[in-house]
Parts: sequence; structure tokens; C-alpha cells
Amino acid sequence: MIDLLRRSPLHPQWLLGSRQPLIAALGDLHGALVLDIGCADRWLQRVLPDDCRYIGLDYLATGKFMYASRPDVFADAACLPLADGAVDVVTIFDVVEHLYAPQRALTEIARVLRPQGKLILSMPFLYPVHDAPHDYQRYTLYGIERELAAAGLRPSSLRPSLGSAESAGLVANLAIAGMGLEAIKRRSLGVVFLPLIGIAVPAINLAAWVAARLLPSWSALTAGYLVVAYKP
Repeated sequence: MIDLLRRSPLHPQWLLGSRQPLIAALGDLHGALVLDIGCADRWLQRVLPDDCRYIGLDYLATGKFMYASRPDVFADAACLPLADGAVDVVTIFDVVEHLYAPQRALTEIARVLRPQGKLILSMPFLYPVHDAPHDYQRYTLYGIERELAAAGLRPSSLRPSLGSAESAGLVANLAIAGMGLEAIKRRSLGVVFLPLIGIAVPAINLAAWVAARLLPSWSALTAGYLVVAYKP
């Protein structure tokens, strides 16, 4: 029921869409060894070719106690328990914002990647604090480029994961839904506005969806980024 709601405009995060752009960024992975940092429920493994080798890695404090993660190994992304040049592809989806030492983690990713190995990374930009207190940073497009270069990685694709109209709608819906939850928690008079929130969320979702198809996106505003980089 919850999954069905998430796929409908009634849900505040409906505009985030599906994981299909992440899957498309993987490319041809036949025979590859894939390291999935922040693997959670290992959903990525289920979409990989049968001849792929998969290693799921997660961090104990967040993976086990917040997400009931099922990794092959618990470890810190800043200290990967793998040999130099051992991995063909590293994926790290919506994890960088939670890393205490993101630059060290990217350097470790570069170390374990083989030459011409690929990194696929996604991270939020305009998105609420989550998994507190393990939420430490957001990067602009230029900040991501700087961090990749410092780790010795070269981006081949770096683009917004969501257009500006949909990003604005997403942030608006998260804000009003968050205020509604606070009203419930605090038992404040604001609960009288909950029916209005129930109407506003799908209205904003649909308006943002239509606007995204009628107006050009503004690159300065996005909910996040999707990056493909490689090790020279």
C-alpha cells in the first residue's frame, strides 16, 4: 500500500520519480565486479546481469540501525577493505551527504577502481536534513567537480537528477508535509490544516509536472545530481 502511494501524486516525494536513471547510468556491466556502497536492501543486485559479481557494503551506525541493511560487509567508505584496482564499478547512491570524510571516501573509491573503472554517484542538493545526526554536507555542481578531481577521478557525465520545476514542487511538498507532521507530533492547532495539505500535495505535484514539460529547466536549481566518473 505504501509503495503504491509513493508512485502516485498523493505522495510528497512523487516527483523524485523512479530509479530508472540510476539503472540507465550503469551501462553494460556483463562480467563486472560491482561495489555498492550504501547498499541498504541490495536493490541494485536485483537489476544487475546474472554474470555480475556484487559486493554490498554499508556503514554499521546507519545501515544496520536505520535501514536494516543486508550488506556483505559493514565498513567505513573512507577505509574500504578491498585491494587496489580490484573493482570495475563503484555505485554510491545518496550516501555522500552522510559521509563524515567524503574526500577520503572518494580517494578510497579511486584506489579500489581499476584503470578506466567507473563510479556512479548520486546525491541530493535541495533536500531536507535526514538520518540526523549523520547528514553533513551538500555539494554544488562545482563542488562535486572539485572533490572528484582531488580524488583523481574524471567526470564523464554530471547532470541534475531533477529539473527545476519538479525540484521546486518537491521542496514545497516536503516543507508542508513536514510541517503537518510537526503539527501532529506537537498536537498543535495546526492539525486543522491537514485536509488542506492533503489537497495541496497532489495539486503541487501535478502543477510542477506540467510546468516541467512546458518550461525549460533552470540549471541553477535542482534537487540533486547524478554523476558518472572514471579512473584514468
